[in-house]
Amino acid sequence: MLPNVPAMETFRIEVSPASLDDLRRRLASARWPFSLPGRGIEEARLRGLADRWPEVARESALNRHPQFIATVDGQRIHFLHVRSARADAPALVLTHGYPSSPAEFLRLIPLLDDFHLVVPSLPGYGWSTPLSGPGWTMMRAARAWVSLMAQLGYDRYGVHGGDVGAGVSGAVASLDPGHVTGVHVVTDPATAAAAATFLPRMAGRLDESDPVDKVILDRMEAFRRDGSGYLAMQNSRPQTIAYGLTDSPLFQLAWIAEKFDEWTRLPFDDDQLLTTASLYWFTGCGASVAHTLYDQAHSSEWGGPVTVPRAFAVFGADETVRKLMPAPAGARWTEFPAGGHFPAMEAPAELAADLRAFFTAQPG
Repeated sequence: MLPNVPAMETFRIEVSPASLDDLRRRLASARWPFSLPGRGIEEARLRGLADRWPEVARESALNRHPQFIATVDGQRIHFLHVRSARADAPALVLTHGYPSSPAEFLRLIPLLDDFHLVVPSLPGYGWSTPLSGPGWTMMRAARAWVSLMAQLGYDRYGVHGGDVGAGVSGAVASLDPGHVTGVHVVTDPATAAAAATFLPRMAGRLDESDPVDKVILDRMEAFRRDGSGYLAMQNSRPQTIAYGLTDSPLFQLAWIAEKFDEWTRLPFDDDQLLTTASLYWFTGCGASVAHTLYDQAHSSEWGGPVTVPRAFAVFGADETVRKLMPAPAGARWTEFPAGGHFPAMEAPAELAADLRAFFTAQPG
């Protein structure tokens, strides 16, 4: 138990031999489909991952770090709590996105040993299951993070995230400005262009005759045409897709691996991908994750203004992101030439340096 926090319990990921045997059996008996190239994850790539998966699944790499379970707003929340050897170290919350988990930060955590790190699984993801019910939007998750940090006794803390984690982090900063020292978010050109497709007013501000605008418009169209199917399904029919994600490990693996491969620009460790696939499979959370995305897509609550210091780190940067996401006055803006959607996996040293530079400059 954590001192002075009786509602929290220590936790360790344990996968039973029966569950591993079931995974092996299902993979061995999987019905592989007719394949055509260029229309989704390639069969050879998926076969290689499936062959390695049971070996990686035997023990989660997350068990290297202290883990806990808390109940916040009626929801079970799994989190890593990695304390620095420095008692006076600043606290930092790292929030993953989709289709991810705290395993995204396995290479980053050792590089931030001068911070007290809190790394939660979003509600409905991994061992933050079962989902307590509908309505777990980014704002509700942000309220849970504020409560969690108060329960842990942190009077001041920073927040960081990408993708869904960026939205949650920004919402935490808007909800708890008296305790949040700053908010640091990451993005990349493809993610920024994809996000712009959900802002109808954005297209009206772009001019095809401008070379930069033309690149943005082309990326937006490519996302609408070839890259948005996964989101359309989850935003409209999460229950339908949930049957496949819950019953077929091959489907769940393909669903995650396609996005890891498509959204990264630098080499990453496949074991991190397989660790996340294991978290999804053994908890059956593919269904609840889809439902949280549905709830967010149907929510009109996006948070209020952010008044705390802000930092933006762009990986694989080009001029399009500066146009899509003009930095607020006074915000830190850092561009890295390489990287993609998962910089904590792809470029952990660069991300750690940027986090340290930003947060150590904020008053504690």
